[in-house]
Amino acid sequence: MPAPLSYRFPPKFIWGAATAATQIEGAADADGRGPSVWDTFSRRAGAVAHGDTPADACDHFHRYEEDFALLQRLGLRHYRLSIGWPRLFPTGTGRVNPAGLAFYDRLIDALLARGITPWVTLYHWDLPQTLEDAGGWRERATVTAFAHYADTVVRALGDRVKRWITMNEIPCFIGMGYGTGEHAPGARENRRVLAQAYHHALLAHGEAVRAVRAFGGRGAQVGLTQNPAIGIPVTELPPDIAAAQAWTELHNEHLLNPVFCGRYPTRYLRSLGADRPQIARGDLALISQPTDFLGLNVYTGNFIRAAARGKPEVLPLPPQYPLAGLPWLHLAPPAIYWAMRHLHTLYAPRAFHITENGVGYEEAPDAQGEVLDLHRCEYLRGYLHAVHRAAAEGIPVRGYFVWSLLDNFEWAYGYAKRFGIVHVDYATQRRTPKLSAKWYASVARENRVL
Repeated sequence: MPAPLSYRFPPKFIWGAATAATQIEGAADADGRGPSVWDTFSRRAGAVAHGDTPADACDHFHRYEEDFALLQRLGLRHYRLSIGWPRLFPTGTGRVNPAGLAFYDRLIDALLARGITPWVTLYHWDLPQTLEDAGGWRERATVTAFAHYADTVVRALGDRVKRWITMNEIPCFIGMGYGTGEHAPGARENRRVLAQAYHHALLAHGEAVRAVRAFGGRGAQVGLTQNPAIGIPVTELPPDIAAAQAWTELHNEHLLNPVFCGRYPTRYLRSLGADRPQIARGDLALISQPTDFLGLNVYTGNFIRAAARGKPEVLPLPPQYPLAGLPWLHLAPPAIYWAMRHLHTLYAPRAFHITENGVGYEEAPDAQGEVLDLHRCEYLRGYLHAVHRAAAEGIPVRGYFVWSLLDNFEWAYGYAKRFGIVHVDYATQRRTPKLSAKWYASVARENRVL
């Protein structure tokens, strides 16, 4: 009988779980916290499914000790969280709110006391509403406010936090927030305004890198987390691979070229014409400061084949193609491998971390009180096999964070779609680890896919 595949990961591979402040903390008015764009947007009729808001969420603000004890019992030693900008600066700038800062001091200390390494995201979509009222990411003044915020956070927590993520998913909070209007603040701007907003978000990333280098202390590492559009070659033959890489480059270069190459691609600027962003002297040097890793949030991908003269062709999905709980989330485990392979070839970041990967369904405990989410286990198994392939081929992937530790406020989907490996009863705030939590805990303990 042949020996079973072990899918064992390299020694010291990082296994963790991820969350974000707006999605789990609740306590929207506690201790002087100001409103964010998501607090405002969620109160707009029809903006969020079922009229849900993040006001209470998982009440993590009051229950973080319980949640960290659960994380410890699962054996997960790395935890990605975000700092709530409006909790520290209720109007986005000015003097720091001492109560807000004290909360995150307690949070970080509670993690470290349990032997859990914090990975802190500085911006996960919670722009203070006061800044949005003044123009938000359309205005360079927001970058200045963010720089002050980043300096404050890294100065305060840098003695204990050594893993930093600058921004989470610029394509979402700019593209969907100011382009399509599907996310907060729900704007639909023209191409010129959108291009400028993207530039300001990249500048904020640069300011965060600068803050970590200045105040993070010895051993501090910092990187950007992106959700790249990924082309999956239909066959692993050179023409389809080349087409898939070309498609991936085209759809990500406007954000990744400035970070890794220090310039905007010519074809991007040419496509914008007179709508290209205003770029001040020193902007691109700030944006392209060296980083220690690239974080990737990967859920799905697009299947590509080489058409005439090698031109990439996106194949439409047939009606029977399996979805994973949401209209946009079709099953595509190879996407996580090809994300790293394409971007490693194109940009050669020092390392990759998978900072989010998961799946959301509508689910509830059965009569025995269990959530037997076999579908999630199988989803994660397939994607982790693809992560293992990347590691085995020498691509520098160093860690994986499942999205998410807890069911939570899933942005415009509200509370209906559950991404957690731990079920949350929002009426009682009871936490119930799902089958996937126990399965994932065993993967992390054994350092291999089981």
